[in-house]
Amino acid sequence: MTAKLGKISRPFLILTILLVVGGFFIFSSASLGVLARDEVKFSSVAFNQLFFGLFLGSLVCLFFARINYNVWKKYSFIFFIGSILLTLLVFIPGVGLEHGGAKRWIDLGFITFQPSEILKIAFVIYFAAWLSGMKEKVSTFSWGLLPFLIFSSLLGAILLAQPDTDTFAVIIFAALAMYIAAGAKWRHVLAIMLAGIAVLAVLAMTRPYIRQRLDVLINPSANSQTSGYQLKQSLIAVGSGQVWGRGFGQSIQKFNYLPEPIGDSVFAVAAEEFGFFGALVIIFIFIMFGLEGLKIAGRSKDNFGRLMALGIVILIVSQAFINIGGMIGILPLTGIPLPFVSHGGTALLIALVEVGIVMNISRYSRK
Repeated sequence: MTAKLGKISRPFLILTILLVVGGFFIFSSASLGVLARDEVKFSSVAFNQLFFGLFLGSLVCLFFARINYNVWKKYSFIFFIGSILLTLLVFIPGVGLEHGGAKRWIDLGFITFQPSEILKIAFVIYFAAWLSGMKEKVSTFSWGLLPFLIFSSLLGAILLAQPDTDTFAVIIFAALAMYIAAGAKWRHVLAIMLAGIAVLAVLAMTRPYIRQRLDVLINPSANSQTSGYQLKQSLIAVGSGQVWGRGFGQSIQKFNYLPEPIGDSVFAVAAEEFGFFGALVIIFIFIMFGLEGLKIAGRSKDNFGRLMALGIVILIVSQAFINIGGMIGILPLTGIPLPFVSHGGTALLIALVEVGIVMNISRYSRK
């Protein structure tokens, strides 16, 4: 089965280019804060983002846009198991890299990467294959709700042990959307939501950092010099941008104020430099990206393509709005990066792989 490049969704391609190119300019400005603190670290960060993210990621995106997406279904189980084994390597001393009390990275010497990024897309592919194979059985307990709970528990055991609560939450959002789209019964969905609330309550009671995040959300000014410091500095950055912003490269908060100006705080830098209007543009592009992705999913000729496109779009968009919501104080701070913008060459590469898959699905969609 062949397809022409012209069949790729042009709106989706244009929106992706806007996010990648715009994200790189925002990252470039935010990284000046890193340069001021550590010139050596800046060189490494800039190289990883440019080579592994922007250059290699763009090539890989185009490559995967040409591979028939049904190939992923054939190897979905192997890919999923391989991604689990790869993620488990973070717990091996000398292989896994610990930072800030979390074991989320693998250190290869010349580069570090977060294997959970691969786990996210691997799970979406496998879960799409599983759901499409079950068809009407998805609405039953044995072939729908029970497998969902098993998969969620498996991923939760791995990711919460790191701990990486944020990635686990994003995966669950995507999985739940796919499960509903596949034909889940609403009472099963309600049971999952109630179980999620119960898990969150247990985590809040047993893990102080989660409780602190919730406390900061409820009363951000209570601990402005400790657990609430990042939110305070983020709100200062967003507020000082006013309507039109200070101008590109003119952020003050990225210098010695925002803890992670190229990481999860990068949206605050963008809001300070481009103002309320610029922040709205970023949000609007992500919304349009999500809507166009959902349109591609809805036009897919088979359930596997539909569910996989849906899962990928929810992965990216939910992560974006969790990040943005945390920066403006309407959601708990999570530490999760902003897709296409935050530092992380391998994260950007994987995001572009995901985009490439959705682009390929669009080539075989109903017009």
